[in-house]
Amino acid sequence: MKIQKTLFAVAATLAMTPLTGFAADFRSADIHNADDYPTVVAVKYMSDVLNKNSGGKYKIKVFNKGALGTEKETIDQVKIGALDLTRVNISPMNSICQKTQVPTMPFLFKSVEHMRKSLDGPIGEEILKDCEAQGFIGLAFYDSGARSIYAKKPIKTVADVKGMKIRVQQSDLWVALIGAMGGNATPMPYGEVYTGLKTGLIDAAENNIPSFDTSKHYEAVKFYSRTEHSMAPEMLLMSKVIWDKLPKADQDMIRSAAKESVAVQRKKWDEQEAKSLAVVKAGGAQIVEVDKASFQSVMGPVYDKFIVTPDMKRLVKAVQDTK
Repeated sequence: MKIQKTLFAVAATLAMTPLTGFAADFRSADIHNADDYPTVVAVKYMSDVLNKNSGGKYKIKVFNKGALGTEKETIDQVKIGALDLTRVNISPMNSICQKTQVPTMPFLFKSVEHMRKSLDGPIGEEILKDCEAQGFIGLAFYDSGARSIYAKKPIKTVADVKGMKIRVQQSDLWVALIGAMGGNATPMPYGEVYTGLKTGLIDAAENNIPSFDTSKHYEAVKFYSRTEHSMAPEMLLMSKVIWDKLPKADQDMIRSAAKESVAVQRKKWDEQEAKSLAVVKAGGAQIVEVDKASFQSVMGPVYDKFIVTPDMKRLVKAVQDTK
């Protein structure tokens, strides 16, 4: 423990060293195991763009597979400047930057296209900027797919969810979401879901198609009901401690490279979704279309509980009004 603390202190001290005039290898964290996972590929692409545009001055080394810690741990490191960048799901940031709660809300986005258009414009920029006061420079949003419910039976309307034990992430929002549908939210570590579905400990779970595929959950339950209740994105964050030591021109260069990486991530994500959809269908899974309006109609209490400030309400409306 003492050694870990010492290394952490050394890293923090090094992070305080001015970068102006020196080449820098930025370190970026990601928890995904696959080297070709869309977010990992995107940040590596960003490094190539940055390296080229800076004439070799800057590049980014991606440490995926959780090598630098959990998402929460890497967020903590970025905040103090012990780590340069991290790619995290938006959910852990909800309690840090209040406006990040907005794109996390259920049924906010009408489609993937609507989500991308909303987050690519002023709405997305305002949400990213909200994290600056907490020590984070929000560089980009990446896709994380649409989450839907999968179970041993087809779910077509919200009435079909009543009484079902559905695995959720350990989050107040997810518990409230399933509760509003009439289900029994069952927080459970991701690694235990397959066994839970197989043994009947839980009736269902919810996630995106690539996760349904790669976790082999389609072997345990065969009905993937396209509720698409959440399109909560990923975030690419940089330490403000590091950022503030860079010249404005270099900051602009980093922002530009990050924005370029978004298109690469989305293309890779769309390819992954198509590939995974083919895999689960070949494995016997059935894709069920649902009456989304029935689900949306019970979400009022969830919004009342989590969208609590005028700014958050304004942003929700701005997203809803985006054409």
